[in-house]
Amino acid sequence: MSGKLYLCATPIGNLEDITFRVVRTLKEVNLIAAEDTRHSIKLLNHFGIKTPMTSYHEHNKIDKAIYLVEKLKEGQDIALITDAGTPGISDPGEVLVKEALKAGIEVTSLPGPCAAITALTISGLSTRRFSFEAFLPSDKKERAKVLDELRNDTRTLILYEAPHRLGKTLKELYEVLGDRRITLVKELTKVHESILQVTIKEAISMVEEKVPKGEYVLIVEGKNPQEIEEEKRERWESFSLEEHMSYYQGKGLNKKEAMKAVAKDRGISKREIYHLLIQEGLQEKE
Repeated sequence: MSGKLYLCATPIGNLEDITFRVVRTLKEVNLIAAEDTRHSIKLLNHFGIKTPMTSYHEHNKIDKAIYLVEKLKEGQDIALITDAGTPGISDPGEVLVKEALKAGIEVTSLPGPCAAITALTISGLSTRRFSFEAFLPSDKKERAKVLDELRNDTRTLILYEAPHRLGKTLKELYEVLGDRRITLVKELTKVHESILQVTIKEAISMVEEKVPKGEYVLIVEGKNPQEIEEEKRERWESFSLEEHMSYYQGKGLNKKEAMKAVAKDRGISKREIYHLLIQEGLQEKE
């Protein structure tokens, strides 16, 4: 019988946020794979957990995943924990999960704290639809590509950022997204938990005045759908009616279908397009 892989969520600040099930599981498994054993030993000591630990982190995630899967095949139960929060979310845990599932190992997740969701729920911004980007890429070209993809995203955006990069990231967000509402959350669940609801421009000024400290979660308002429609209209209105019709007919639409598409782009009725085409000599009266 193979062992089982348990993804155990650990506190992101307040130690009381750990679940009874996670504490029991950490005591019962054969081995705990931890992102930083020096950090996690404090948590284990607090709850009197004596289970052996091994390191599993970004720099050994491939080789160590293979090793851990072998242990699971031998029948050992393993718990995976990250420094804080839910394993597999913006950390190397996803590699181990993939390898375990590929090997036919049973994987289960013990829910608990997650900084992204915790920050979102207290942000005051829309929670119905959201995108999670974690830390933006450090590579300049890849970073610019991701930001450009987010430009017209109407979903609420969740980002993680370190204090020394916060100012730079806020300025990039302002340049690409404009001055949207943003909630800056730091020290989640800790004594000095901070929730700041401002605009991106205001946040930039605040960071310039006072050096930020602590890890941040940034919750950014999505783009207003009406603004997107207005931008589309402005773009299409720069086309002549003939160019606009030719664009859709070039895509294989017949004249009536093209008229309908043009009308939608310009925010007017198909009948109005029909009359405009007649006026410009591009359509005969039917």
